[in-house]
Amino acid sequence: MRAPCLVMAMGLLLAAPIFGAPPDESAPRLRLGVVGFHHGHVLGFFRQYLNRADVEIVGFAEPDRPLAELYTRRYKLDPAKVYSSVEELIEKGRPQAVVTYTSTFDHRAVVEACARHGVHVMMEKPLAVSLADAQAMEKAGREGKIHVLVNYETSWYRSNHAAYQLLRDGSIGPLRKLVVHDGHRGPKEIGCGPEFLSWLTDPKLNGAGALFDFGCYGADLATWLMDGQRPRSVTAVTQQLKPDVYPLVDDEATVVLTYLAAQAILQASWNWPFDRKDMEVYGSTGSVFTVRGDEVRVRLPGTEEKVESAKALPPRYADQISYLRAVVLEGAKVEPLSSIETNVTVTEILDAARRSAATGKTVELPANR
Repeated sequence: MRAPCLVMAMGLLLAAPIFGAPPDESAPRLRLGVVGFHHGHVLGFFRQYLNRADVEIVGFAEPDRPLAELYTRRYKLDPAKVYSSVEELIEKGRPQAVVTYTSTFDHRAVVEACARHGVHVMMEKPLAVSLADAQAMEKAGREGKIHVLVNYETSWYRSNHAAYQLLRDGSIGPLRKLVVHDGHRGPKEIGCGPEFLSWLTDPKLNGAGALFDFGCYGADLATWLMDGQRPRSVTAVTQQLKPDVYPLVDDEATVVLTYLAAQAILQASWNWPFDRKDMEVYGSTGSVFTVRGDEVRVRLPGTEEKVESAKALPPRYADQISYLRAVVLEGAKVEPLSSIETNVTVTEILDAARRSAATGKTVELPANR
């Protein structure tokens, strides 16, 4: 017979499809602009959302004309809707929101331009290359009365939400230790395009290497699981295991976050032998490990570890565009994983980690930011 807490937990882990329901073709369409083609994740956007029924793509902004022409041909975009700046896109396309695929460094300029015109922004992770930029975007969003959201692939993993719920309902006790693993073999090794590599391996445009590219996932998840708490201290070690491939940035990073009653270890790497985005959540009485985006390994008091499928997320939280549309058009709640508040904390953690790695010292965070 299963222990009572296991019966309660299993209700969170029923098998269900990974993705939400298909878009309602009769629903109002979100007028959406696309800013930038230099981030490789724009390829996934084009494959998944270019012809989506509940979204109207009203234009694109990319000042790099050869790159813009490449994408125009590849995806059969209307050349008349490809503009040279964010301002021109807003003036002529009249979007309600934009999704941003620029370098991380350019996020601030995009947000500030959109805030002047009341256009909401969702950008690819991470939010910023510095805490100063993150705070400037938070200020611009507040003054412009726009949503400033950050998209992480892991925000839509139903396994992460199952782990969060097991922690919240007390099934594994209070959080004591979190270990987050993120990364792959390296951007060059997996075949990222030259326009992506050119800024991803530039410390000014990316903030760092693997530390910012993949450390942001763990910082985001840790802040979420800790209910928005900021860590007391940040200690980081970075390395260049492949200096011949990545001479300007780190390709290996480990970050330790200390909280009053918990610790988080973020392992970000361009040296994993395989792609991974998973975490280990240890409470005082049990644990839950995420397995890919759809399963969890749960061990509760008095039970053997079990692998379970996590239940599907509500359709409006199943993917980035469904979520953005729901927030902008339907007034849906902004979830912490993507919120500007959480992601300013993420940037504070990454900024401190970069300083810790450079000095070899632990960085104590102030009680109030």
